[in-house]
Amino acid sequence: MERKKNPVRVVLADDHYVVRSGIRALLESMDGLEIAGEASNGRELIEIVERTSPELVITDLSMPEMDGMKAIAELRARHPKLKILAISMYDTPDFVQGALRNGANGYVMKDATPTELGFAVQSVLAGESYLSPKVSGQLVESLRGDRGTDIPLTDRQRQVLVMIARGYSTKEIAFELGLSPKTVEVHRARLMERLGISDVAGLTLYAVRKRLVDPENPQ
Repeated sequence: MERKKNPVRVVLADDHYVVRSGIRALLESMDGLEIAGEASNGRELIEIVERTSPELVITDLSMPEMDGMKAIAELRARHPKLKILAISMYDTPDFVQGALRNGANGYVMKDATPTELGFAVQSVLAGESYLSPKVSGQLVESLRGDRGTDIPLTDRQRQVLVMIARGYSTKEIAFELGLSPKTVEVHRARLMERLGISDVAGLTLYAVRKRLVDPENPQ
């Protein structure tokens, strides 16, 4: 990336400080980028973007208080020209399609090499889309029907499923998502019906198998 007199301002969001610091170090090693701010959840991310007006946001998807998926949707609605690169440990079609549908310009895995992260940043800033090779392969398989056991879920259903798997109560999910407890119960009932699962333990196991949550670090 060529050095510019006016560097591209970047806001980085991830709820894990160590991960955020590592990504920041990589970005700071690239010419032409300047870190304008860091956030540990979606609400902070939106506040910092409003305050600093960056050209690029790089955000995790799984964060407390407001997840990256919802933050991407809100940022896209407020800032149509903002470049957004999702960075995640999840490679399932549900997550990738959700991020792109909500407005992300690219999707890169957290285990990407510095070279790949740099290429992803360059591509997104150039107005192109970028998908990690591992992610694009999963999407192609899904479109071909090779992953026939995947059942499409809405963004809200996926949010509720992930929070159930993380051990959140109905009231906690309702508070975090701004819904009534009754609405959360309806989403849970529809999830069970759609997935053919009859209890919370089954939903949790499904989320783990689909890698929607990390069993070793569910939060």
